[in-house]
Amino acid sequence: MSERPPLNPLLADEREYPFVKLEQRVKELAPAGTPLIHFGIGDPREETPEFIRTTLAKSIPAVSSYPTTIGKPDLRSAIVGWYQRRFAVTLDPDRHILPANGTKEAVFLLAFAVIGRDARRNTVVIPSPAYPVYEQGARLAGGEVHFAPLSSANRWCFDPASVPDAVWDRTALLWINDPHNPTGSLLERAELERIAAFARARGFWLAGDHAYDELSFGGRRPASVLQTGLDNAIAFHTLSKRSAMTGFRSGFMAGDERLINVLRRFRPSVGVATPEFIQDAAIAAWSDDTHVEGLRDRFRAKRERMLPYFAKRGWSIEASEASFYLWMKAPGGDDLAFADQLFRVGVVAMPGSLLGVGGEGFVRWALVPTLAQVDEAIRRLDAVAAPVAR
Repeated sequence: MSERPPLNPLLADEREYPFVKLEQRVKELAPAGTPLIHFGIGDPREETPEFIRTTLAKSIPAVSSYPTTIGKPDLRSAIVGWYQRRFAVTLDPDRHILPANGTKEAVFLLAFAVIGRDARRNTVVIPSPAYPVYEQGARLAGGEVHFAPLSSANRWCFDPASVPDAVWDRTALLWINDPHNPTGSLLERAELERIAAFARARGFWLAGDHAYDELSFGGRRPASVLQTGLDNAIAFHTLSKRSAMTGFRSGFMAGDERLINVLRRFRPSVGVATPEFIQDAAIAAWSDDTHVEGLRDRFRAKRERMLPYFAKRGWSIEASEASFYLWMKAPGGDDLAFADQLFRVGVVAMPGSLLGVGGEGFVRWALVPTLAQVDEAIRRLDAVAAPVAR
């Protein structure tokens, strides 16, 4: 028998992506013939604003060409304009901006740009629970991962003091997700300043994943890591949630010119910017701020349905100040058992334990169904009793 060809052992192991695990379990337990109401994956069901769709349709060319890696100058200029309005940070469209296909693939690939043959700096620090792509990108780039567990005790907010000095000595990259997925926590500006100062003092990169930067409900607006300065920092932003454009795959990276230059050299080997007609739609979206408040109001309306119902049931919410997530303490303490109860009535939420260390005992609700579906979900939840722990 011939020898089998090799596979990357990180891809050959049998661990599934959390959302794949979720869908498999739902398939096993959901009642046949009952339409699912899906609070599990953060894919909003809101309509993309009409002016964005109209711009897209008008921009589709008769002849299609490869887009460049760095994107259209007008797109980079629109992004710079938005950053100035939103964060009062001045960026150069030619030195500080790089468009991306959404931010998922850009997040995944960042570790490849900052982890190399120098084993002294090969660790990625990830506050956990977390978006799973941070870990997967780090490991496939050959890096080590250090999880820094978040908890109720620290308001689900990261503190550099929670990580040993020996880990910082070998750290290449720290991920900060603010507003935080899955908990909806929001760092104070002073906390973000302290984290950034620490990154510069210790000589590692600070990546701010700000996918939910326009979704906050407690009176404070989310900040950007770039408001602390550009040195050692890179920020990721996307139109997916801000403008209900998840399927358009349009986002960008911004920050330290040294890292942006490296990424510009690296990215032609792995892909290009989005098609130019999508870039035109993105220009329209980044250039307009009025539509964002309407989308935010729709998520606020869903919160105002869910939160009183959870309170009536005695289901406790923690953090949940920003993003469209509600971070709920699982009744009975077993997030997997409680999620199974939900699946049996055709309601899907994400068990926190699937999102990493620190998520055990909590359930994430993504407020992405329509308002009518939220009301139907509440009716179904009346049939869910406190679960028995497995």
